[in-house]
Amino acid sequence: MDTKKLTLTIVFAALAIVLNPALTGLAFAAPFAPQLFYQIWEIPIVIAFLIISPISGIAVALLNTSVLFVIFPGTLPTGPLYNLLATLAMQIGMYATVVIGKKIHCRKNPQANILTSIKWLATTTAIGSITRVALMSVILYLALPQPVPIGFGFNQAITNAYLPLAGFFNATLALYTIPIGWTIALTVQMALRPTFQNRQKN
Repeated sequence: MDTKKLTLTIVFAALAIVLNPALTGLAFAAPFAPQLFYQIWEIPIVIAFLIISPISGIAVALLNTSVLFVIFPGTLPTGPLYNLLATLAMQIGMYATVVIGKKIHCRKNPQANILTSIKWLATTTAIGSITRVALMSVILYLALPQPVPIGFGFNQAITNAYLPLAGFFNATLALYTIPIGWTIALTVQMALRPTFQNRQKN
């Protein structure tokens, strides 16, 4: 990772940390599952993923998770780990879609910008949501019956009833996180492009 990418990764990691509810209060518990929190700290992760690289997105997620363990673990001490897994699951779906999208969208014009495509925004959001829900459903199915700090000690009936709520939470969180991150990434990319072009000329 070159210096420019490293610097941007640090900036977005810092932004994700600053947006933590412990510092800003920008989060609210899901009314159907109070132990789950709608938040916006994942938006900088999406931005880093889109305008720097998937590795940067993962790095920002890891740095943010390490801070969450200290200042906002949630209702379980291992809560930040579940958030990390959910974020990574979403990025897996985004990665697959963006890679395919770039090949199709940029087939005729290699200079085309996939971030300007509403179709690929919708597709990336949908696939990112699906992979997040699918992977987290499997993880929670296995983890929820475990005692604290891994799970809540739920019996099988409660676990089965909880999974649709968690799935809805993960889907709706992705449904606003990815589009907002995508839109901001496009804005940042367009703002940075003249600077990069001027540096190349000089």
